[in-house]
Amino acid sequence: MNVRVKDIVLVGMMVAVIEVCKAAFAWIPNIELTSFWIIIFTLYLGKRTYFAMPVFILVEGAVYGINIWWIMYLYVWPLLSFITVRFRKMNSVIGWSLVSGVFGLLFGLLCSIPYIFIGSFGTDITAGFATALAWWVAGIPWDIVHGVGNFIIMLVLYHPITGIFRNLKNYLE
Repeated sequence: MNVRVKDIVLVGMMVAVIEVCKAAFAWIPNIELTSFWIIIFTLYLGKRTYFAMPVFILVEGAVYGINIWWIMYLYVWPLLSFITVRFRKMNSVIGWSLVSGVFGLLFGLLCSIPYIFIGSFGTDITAGFATALAWWVAGIPWDIVHGVGNFIIMLVLYHPITGIFRNLKNYLE
């Protein structure tokens, strides 16, 4: 893929949209538009999203500092994009709402993976799995909020935003 000025601008715009939405919703625990935008951007901007995600993750680290959550971001957001590519032919608001909702429900499970390694330092791996399990189980109520929030956001915004992207298709290519 040849990188054009248009591609660089679109990557910057994707990151800016995600960051602005993240800041706007920061006061509501586990309600976010990052999942929504990664799905939409992957569907309509394709491979450019693969450039936007590392920039987004680097910006997050620069703004909020590097910690364990940052390591989680390195694989969680690309995984959502990968899942989106696998389902890209689906054209159903309910289908995409389910994908987004299930991703929100599983977010804590996915983010517990580093705790397997953190919890095993100086002991055996079973301590790491116990640490990850405890961390995940403690967060299940918030994963439920996250999943329901993702489902509703996709349900409400999917048609208006995909309509805009369809109208802009010629400009985005």
